[in-house]
Parts: sequence; structure tokens; C-alpha cells
Amino acid sequence: MASSQPNMERFLREWRQDALNKAQYESAIFIGDKLLAMTNDDNDAFFLAQVHFAAGNYTRAQALLAKQDLLTSNPSCRYLAAHCLIKQNNFVEALAILGEHTPTHLFATNAKRKTTRGVRAATARANSKTSSRHHDQGDDIPEEDILNRRYEASMCYLRGLCYAKQNAFDRAKEAYKDALRIDVQCFEAFSQLVKNSLMSPDEEDEFMQSLAFNSIRAPGDDPDMEDEPADYVQMLYQTQLSKYHNPQAFNTAIESLSTHYGLENNADILLAKADLLYTQCRFKDALAITESILMDDKYNFAVYPIHLACLYELRKTNVLFLIAHELADTHPDEPCTWLAVGVYYFTTGKIADARRYFSKASMMDANFGPAWIGFAHTFAAEGEHDQAVTAYSTAARLFTGTHLPQVFLGMQNHAMNNMTAAEEFLKTAYSLCKTDPLLLNEMGIVLYHQDRLKEAVKMFASALKIAAETDSDPHAWLGARTNLGHALRRLRKYDEALEEFDQVLRDGGKDAQIFCAKGLIYLDKERPEEAVQVLHEALAIHPQDPIATELLNKALEESAEAGDIGLLGTADAAFGGETSEEGGMSGDLASFEQRLGEKKFAARMKLARGRRTAAEMPGQSGGVKDKGKGVARSGRRGAVGGTRLFRGDQEGVDSMELSD
Repeated sequence: MASSQPNMERFLREWRQDALNKAQYESAIFIGDKLLAMTNDDNDAFFLAQVHFAAGNYTRAQALLAKQDLLTSNPSCRYLAAHCLIKQNNFVEALAILGEHTPTHLFATNAKRKTTRGVRAATARANSKTSSRHHDQGDDIPEEDILNRRYEASMCYLRGLCYAKQNAFDRAKEAYKDALRIDVQCFEAFSQLVKNSLMSPDEEDEFMQSLAFNSIRAPGDDPDMEDEPADYVQMLYQTQLSKYHNPQAFNTAIESLSTHYGLENNADILLAKADLLYTQCRFKDALAITESILMDDKYNFAVYPIHLACLYELRKTNVLFLIAHELADTHPDEPCTWLAVGVYYFTTGKIADARRYFSKASMMDANFGPAWIGFAHTFAAEGEHDQAVTAYSTAARLFTGTHLPQVFLGMQNHAMNNMTAAEEFLKTAYSLCKTDPLLLNEMGIVLYHQDRLKEAVKMFASALKIAAETDSDPHAWLGARTNLGHALRRLRKYDEALEEFDQVLRDGGKDAQIFCAKGLIYLDKERPEEAVQVLHEALAIHPQDPIATELLNKALEESAEAGDIGLLGTADAAFGGETSEEGGMSGDLASFEQRLGEKKFAARMKLARGRRTAAEMPGQSGGVKDKGKGVARSGRRGAVGGTRLFRGDQEGVDSMELSD
């Protein structure tokens, strides 16, 4: 009988594996239990515990590992036991098993390369084969030690989950980073860092360069394959990083993965492309990609934050309704479902309903960035600035690596006319991300209202420059260009201001206020006849516009006076006095613009006493109107993208009114 036991063990293991492959957990547990009784082998005990875990029997799996006294002898068993406790929301006991000591001696190093984002085109691989290669100290480590090392990395990942549940986000971030330092293939840890926006774009760049991708080895001894797995993994990781930093590296990675590895239609690669397009305000292009992904995989929930964001931006309320209705019927336990419902209500102006469903989504997943930002936006939409600040502050605490909550906090303080606080929040956002035109435009608006016009001009110009460099939709940044025109107007750089306003009109910004601004410039330049012409165009767009009407009356008066006394074009004779470098005006035109400002202020106060509509979002104080971004990474965004954060109808590409 004893001689047949090895055959019986092999028979039972094959039966157990076959049952597990079919997800027949009851059979696998039944056979695995008999096999363990026969062998009393640690590996069979661990396998049985894994089957219990897969079946959702977390307490039984944990009890089995403790009974077999495996927790002290094997990292894989400690990992599984801690994972069972985490599934039971017992984070303190899980940390007790995992320990709080990081095995730093297992950190791999990357002495081979320090390239921007570490991306190297696959086509250049042949040229680099003759170069020296750093061999990680783990090259000759036995297979069992490599396996234990990977479990140690996974335990760092679990440690990060526990810290995150305890709201110790800095410790969670370090634990996830330690997991990748030990094993760069620990994608779960990488995903937590990126998805929850725990690192700023600059931090991501620096951390990517430090990772030991060169420690990744392909199976076999083919020297031609030595570098390829490392390059492949590095490019895959590159596609998941923030799209605000170095889009060239992102495009290189996407091109290589699509050309050499056939991933051009892969959902994750397409989603990364859509994320980039969304940050560039190319919402129609991004929507086309997300629609193609959902056509093949209807319930790929990672796609929905950006998909919903694009639908919101394009005001496709009917499509939003259908999506929200279907997801509520089929997947009521998914946070994305209630995000979709919230976005639909937000789009249709039912702010209270939107708030309720954003809140529900955030309670289902406390780390769901789009829901948190959407929840905060609902307060901002109704002018509840204090509550909006509280909600945005929560998002800023949860998603420390993304700049968007800080931007929105700056907008809210600006709306409350607290310029000092607004500037501080925007500076904090700038320290996290220096390449978002939305942020630069908001900084310019605050500087404008502080009468720091030269600095404001630099910010607006930088916003437009970055938007152009990233191929952003010019129409999305009409507000920033309008702001630049107003700042130049106040600096009395009239020709430059007119160029900006003309560009706004060429890009499709047919707004009566643009023509009013041009009319005011022509008045200031003592060219009332041209002012009359552009003000007629303003009234053609908005016949009841009070500013255009009053400016037109002023222009007609100036034109008549100039014709009577022959002083057209003589500034001192028409207005008298000096002008300051910062654009201060004197005489009749100064008092006239002051009266316009008073009228606009009175109108805004009257509007503020009424209920704000859904279209009014934070950043609309002091004469600001929205032009820009939208929902989602992740989102990161979302933002909080990823986190693909609900970018929001903050939109931030705000355009300052003429009275400013």
C-alpha cells in the first residue's frame, strides 16, 4: 500500500487542480482536505488555504494556516493570512502579521539607466546590445528565494492597503513604493500609486527612473531577449502615468507597444490615449475612443469616469440617461453606476440629486476620486463656498499627488474674494503640476484681480503656450486668451490686446463681450468710429447687452465731439491727464469704466441672491465665466486619474468680464 501513495498523491493533486481550474471550489476543498490528511505537507496546506480564499472562506483559510503553524516559516503563508484579515476588514491584526518593518536589504537597484521616463523605443534595442549591462544582485538567486522575494513585495503592498484604510496615506505611499523597489513587477502596488494619485507628476518621473526594470528577465538563455521584457514592462507602466508630464515619452511608449506588440486595440492602451486627449480638451476624440472600448467590453468600469466626463462636456444628456439607467439595473453595487447617475443629474441641473448620488458612490468606495470631486462641485454649483471648501479639502487629503483639488480650493477662495488664500492654494497646486493650462489660467486670474498685471500676462501666455504644445483644442482655451487680452488692455498694450481678441474671434469665440472689449480699446485709442463699428457687432449678437449699449452711446458722443472740434486721435485733449504703466485710466473714460464696473457688480450681487443654475460653477466670482474642462482620472484624471479625478465644470478657462 505504501508503494502506491506517490501515485495517489499525484492523482489527487491533478483532480484538485482540475476542480480549481473549473472554479469548482467545493470539489477542490474536498479533495485538497483528503490530500493534506495523507501528506501533511506545508505546500498542500497552503494550496488548500488558497482554495478557501478563492471561495471567499477567509476565516477558514486563516484558521488553517494558523493550525498548520505556517505563519512564522513562510512569507507566502504570512501574505495569505494577512490578506484574509484584510478581506475581513481587520487591519490591525493584518499589520501585526505583516509587521511594520520593510526588508530594505531586498531593494533592487537600477544602475543601468536614468532616462526621462525610462522609455526606450523597441526599434533601438539592436543598437544597444553591445552596451554594458548592469546585472542585479538577484541574477543568480535560487527560484525559491525569488518567489519569497515577490511575496515580501506583496506584503509591502498589503501593508500599504492597511495604512490607507487607517488614513495614513503617506505611509501607504511609501509601502507601495517599497513593494516596487523589491519587485518591480508588483503591479498592484503600482496601480494603487497611480489610481489614487499618491504621487505628483514629477515624483512619478523620479520614481520611475529609480526602479530596477533591468532586473526583469525573460525565460530562457536567449541573449537577444535580455532587454526586451524590461523595456516592455517599463513602457506599459509609462502609459499609466500622469498625462501632464512629458507627453512625448507617453507617445513613444504607445507607438512601440502598438507597432511591435500588437496592442493598438488593447483597452488599457486605448484608455490611456483617451486620458491624454481628455487633458488636451479634445473631448470628441476622447469620446470616440471610450465608445470603441465599451463597444467591445460594455462593463469595463475603468473606462466610465472619462467616458462620463466627455459626455458631460459635450452635453449628451440622453446618452447619460441611458447609461445611468442601464448600470443602475445591472450593476447597483458598482460605484461607477452612481457616478453615472450623479453626472446625469448634474448635467440636467438637479444639483441636490447629483449630490446624493455622488455621495453614495464615495461611500461605496472611499478612494473613488471622481465621486469626491463631483460631490464638492455640487456645493460650488450652488454657491455654498464653505461646504465646497470642506469637500475639496477632503479630496486634497485623500489624493495628495493630484493638483486639481488644490486648484478648486483656489477657485473657491477666489469666489469668496479671499485672494491671499486663493494664491496660496494655487501655488500649492503649481508645486504639484506646472504644466496644466487650467491651473496657470487660474493663477493669472488671481494675479489680475490683485492688479499684478505683468505677472498675470505671463501666466495667461504660459497657459496658452502649453495648451498649444500639447495639441489642445484651441476652442477650449478661448477664455484664457480673452483673459490675456484684458490684461494687455489694462497694461495699455492695445495692439497686442486687439491681436488676442481677434484670435478669439477667429477661433470661434463669438461673444458680445469680446466686441465690447475691442470697442473700449478703440475708445481709449481715440478711434470712436471703429469703436462704433465693433459695438454694433456686439449688439448684433446680444441686442439687449447694457454694456454694449452704453459703450456705443459713449462712442457716438466721442465721434460727434471729435468731428465738431477736429481733435480725433488726440488723447490728452479728449480725456486729459496721464496714464500709469499698469494701465490706469483717467478722465471721462476712467469714470465711465468705473460706472460699468459698478453696474456689473450690482448685477452679480442680484444674481447671487437667487439660486444658481447648474451651469454656474466655482471660479465665476469677480466677473468670471467658464469655458473649459469637465468630469473624470483619476482621475486621473481620473484624474483622480488616474486617479482620473472629476475635472469639473470649474473649467477654469475662465474669462474675465469687461468691468474688470
